[in-house]
Amino acid sequence: MAKVNEPRVNEEIRVSEVLLIDANGSKVGVVPIQQALEMAEASGLDLVEVAPQANPPVCRIMDYGKYKYQQQKRDKEARKKQKVQTVKEIKMRPKIDEHDYNFKVKAIKEFLRSGHRVKVSIFFRGREMAFLDKGREVLERVKKDCEGLGKADSDPKMEGRYMRMMLAPILQKSESKAAKDTESQS
Repeated sequence: MAKVNEPRVNEEIRVSEVLLIDANGSKVGVVPIQQALEMAEASGLDLVEVAPQANPPVCRIMDYGKYKYQQQKRDKEARKKQKVQTVKEIKMRPKIDEHDYNFKVKAIKEFLRSGHRVKVSIFFRGREMAFLDKGREVLERVKKDCEGLGKADSDPKMEGRYMRMMLAPILQKSESKAAKDTESQS
């Protein structure tokens, strides 16, 4: 029995006639399924249904094992090229000390250089909720300090007792080229 994502092969194809494409890629035409199976068997290959929704279904004579291997290779390459972007969170308070602020901004810059998105959160306790503008000032200052490395996805907004802002990394071509050059030299 064929799996959901895989095409039907040889005897799994349950139709009376198919549009056949031979191993060279040339169109043979509409032939009965039995004749198509015999042609595939004579050439030592498989009959694979490539377009089941067509009328009549399109089948191709090919080496199914090789086709499946190539498909897996393509999928693996596609997965390798996808970059998983993680979100790092940095929490601050509206009355953050200068040294603490600089330390947090340094961490944010490192995350942005590494290509991570950063969620900057300001937590308000008790009466601090009355002074939301202090938190907004801290977030605006963070945005200004990280200007060359990241840009804000949206303006700071309140979520419960937190005021949050997302920073997305900006990849500069000159930096990425310089990084590649240093890697190739070592």
